[in-house]
Amino acid sequence: MAVMADHAAPDDSIPASEWDYCTIGELVSALQRRTISASELLEHAIARIEALDPRLNAIVVRDFERAREAARAADAALARGERRPLLGVPATVKEAFNVAGLATTWGYPQCRDYIPEQDALVVTRLKAAGAVVLGKTNVPEGLGDFQSYNDIYGTTNNPWDLSRSPGGSSGGSAAALAAGFGPLSFGSDIGGSLRMPAHFCGVYAHKPTLGLVSMRGYNQPPSPPRPGHGDLAVLGPMTRTATDLELALQLVAEPDEEQEGIGYRLSLPAPRHQKLSDFRVVVVDTHPLIPTSNAVRAAMNRVAERLAHAGVAVASPGPALPDLAESARIYMRLLAAATSSRMTPEAFAQTQTAAVTLMPDDHSLTAERTCGYVMRHREWLQIDAARARAAQQWRLFFRDWDVVLYPSAAVVAFPHDHSLPIEERHLDIDGRNYPYLDACYIWADPASTCGLPATAAPIDRSPTGLPIGVQIIGPHLQDRTTIAFAALMEREFGGFTPPGT
Repeated sequence: MAVMADHAAPDDSIPASEWDYCTIGELVSALQRRTISASELLEHAIARIEALDPRLNAIVVRDFERAREAARAADAALARGERRPLLGVPATVKEAFNVAGLATTWGYPQCRDYIPEQDALVVTRLKAAGAVVLGKTNVPEGLGDFQSYNDIYGTTNNPWDLSRSPGGSSGGSAAALAAGFGPLSFGSDIGGSLRMPAHFCGVYAHKPTLGLVSMRGYNQPPSPPRPGHGDLAVLGPMTRTATDLELALQLVAEPDEEQEGIGYRLSLPAPRHQKLSDFRVVVVDTHPLIPTSNAVRAAMNRVAERLAHAGVAVASPGPALPDLAESARIYMRLLAAATSSRMTPEAFAQTQTAAVTLMPDDHSLTAERTCGYVMRHREWLQIDAARARAAQQWRLFFRDWDVVLYPSAAVVAFPHDHSLPIEERHLDIDGRNYPYLDACYIWADPASTCGLPATAAPIDRSPTGLPIGVQIIGPHLQDRTTIAFAALMEREFGGFTPPGT
């Protein structure tokens, strides 16, 4: 079997199954033909999890008994001739989503006993589509790291190499998909939390246009659920194929019925093109403030060459591309402001003191975050206006171009590093150290800053065999365009492969 290709061999007592890496479409077809029952499919997934997850630690909140009830109900519905998009298909969600009767902690030890009474809207819609939700996947404490570990559930390991991070904060979901624990999971993204784990684990993910998917029931415990959406943050699907992303997004992108009068309806147009050769693509393989590793840059250059050979109009960044350095600074302030409510009073006071001591000409990314945590509303409005100008630049840019290929991260999956404080960590990029938070967060911009859709897709492997992905950024509300481009690349060049193959 092909899982966890590292120093520790997998448990060969569980035989590989033909169902381990099926797509959603393949499973739905098999269930409808009665080639396999929903209960049998679930037991395959549970057996695999019980055999392999002790070393991965991806699915940390298990709901197997209720999943068995749901699978039996799915079998009865299938026998009656019912047809729903996910009827009988096993799925997971990130631990941060409320699931009635299961703990939602966000990795905070003080929240270990918080049990919500109502499902998040995304979970409700998955269940309505027939999904069998078998559990929740691991996260970092407060969803604030690019690794997935906390004092409640421990550390999640990357299926490609157990000594490395699967990414964060949706790292448990990415690891579960790569390990064959089901074809679908849902995560969230404010700082690359869908895109980096997909890159680290070799799977697909989609960061939707801001506001497209309701966040009701995804909120820091123990605060009550609320309709609407926050600033920068989105919820989105993770799968092993681009086609499955399209299906999953369609199921959850409907307006929130409790959002009437305070939200808005977003409708998605059809993809801009149906043929790969019709696309116009700009490839950005590095950043003016943080470099990309040789492995990532080489992989992006190879995919650019393959696209050009396939007839795609491929170009390097030109003057029409918005200023990435300025955009990154805007993003760091907005990100800090959006997450400042999670700070303890003591941490907030310390940050206020640190902000006062900054030099006026200090425009480092660390300084921008420090100011962002404590800025007044007047200052936030000024930064928000700068964001609006950047968004307008992107609108103009996308008149001439369809998508931008952009790194999901500077490096491939890196070794676990739980050293504290996190602000003093560094990330090794080809032998040089860079501030950890700067080097990881920066790739979430510009899609997060301007609320743009971004589809993460695997494109290659490093010289050491680790997955390399790319994010496909598109115009506002052109989610189907970025997913379609990922599907066309998958069809032309290949996509997900199981670890160890």
